[in-house]
Amino acid sequence: MARQNFVLHKLDSTSKARLGTLYTAHGAIKTPVFMPVGTQGTVKAVAQDRLESLGVEIFLCNSYHLHLRPGEDLIAEAGGLHEFISWKKSLLTDSGGYQVFSLTSLVGVSDEGVTFKSHLDGSLHHITPELSMEIQQKLGADIIMAFDQCVGFPASVQEEKVAAQRTLLWAKKCKETFSSSWQQLFGIVQGGTQKELREFCAREIVAMGFDGYALGGLSVGEPKPLMYEMIEVVEPYLPEEKPRYLMGVGAPDDILEAVARGIDMFDCVLPTRNARNGCLLTRRGKLNITRSEFARDFQPPDPDCSCYTCSKFSRAYLRHLFKAGEILAAELATIHNLFFMLELMRKIREALEGGYFQDFKQDFLATYNGGF
Repeated sequence: MARQNFVLHKLDSTSKARLGTLYTAHGAIKTPVFMPVGTQGTVKAVAQDRLESLGVEIFLCNSYHLHLRPGEDLIAEAGGLHEFISWKKSLLTDSGGYQVFSLTSLVGVSDEGVTFKSHLDGSLHHITPELSMEIQQKLGADIIMAFDQCVGFPASVQEEKVAAQRTLLWAKKCKETFSSSWQQLFGIVQGGTQKELREFCAREIVAMGFDGYALGGLSVGEPKPLMYEMIEVVEPYLPEEKPRYLMGVGAPDDILEAVARGIDMFDCVLPTRNARNGCLLTRRGKLNITRSEFARDFQPPDPDCSCYTCSKFSRAYLRHLFKAGEILAAELATIHNLFFMLELMRKIREALEGGYFQDFKQDFLATYNGGF
């Protein structure tokens, strides 16, 4: 029986948006929430104390990567992921299903599990739903994900059907294997872009009784309107009293559209990866700080931002750091992009509390999509 882990404080009167709090063994998380991605136990270019000062309450690590290096047994020996990486707040681990199907040379997939070659050294590995649970329980994140099969876009109806059926079978095995008294297990809804398949998968996953429900297999190349449609298809089948997680989605416009459709949790590498490539997120859209026009621009990278980077440094300096290949460039840009995302989520929650979410959404998108 799934435990009570989520309190719904308010429903928006003009959309499906929700204001809530998610409780884990390591704290309370205000939702809607954006979770930075720390794939290998680190959010690239920023240390844990900086994440905490930015207001990060939870971030994501990946069990596939940590299983391959340094291994869940070593991490368990260190006292679990929280101790190993020195992080006192909440953590979520992705099962690795997406990475298995996107990063590796697949050798075989069956109802038992997947056999694949490591993207690191070509060594052969076999992961089953049962092993995924063992790995994630040893890692010790607060929220762990059921093992699922993800297909890209486009995919045939048959491919999507097989993946959805296998995801359901694996979810059942994960539920039967899961034995932690304090971790939470989330089920994942697959089904590609097939409406009936998404509905079927959602009903079946919910009937199993998980601590939360995720939508997987979206933001894999399909048009944005189709992604929004799939959220709308699944949302009515998800329990109101449980958190809803849209996996791998983190563009500001997508977050606003998904919040309006009833989603509570997001994760994505976009803010941090963009930052390392010199792309800053602003209210007016993306700003490529490496452009030559910024060489003598001494105003803050984003004049509307109060983050550490924008409070201390200029566009010209940040551009210089990128052009010189300095490590500090990635750190300062990442601090800004994470601050931007966390501020966006704070303002969304504030708008939901104040009853003006739709106005905020429209104003933000009008400015953001305007670009530079």
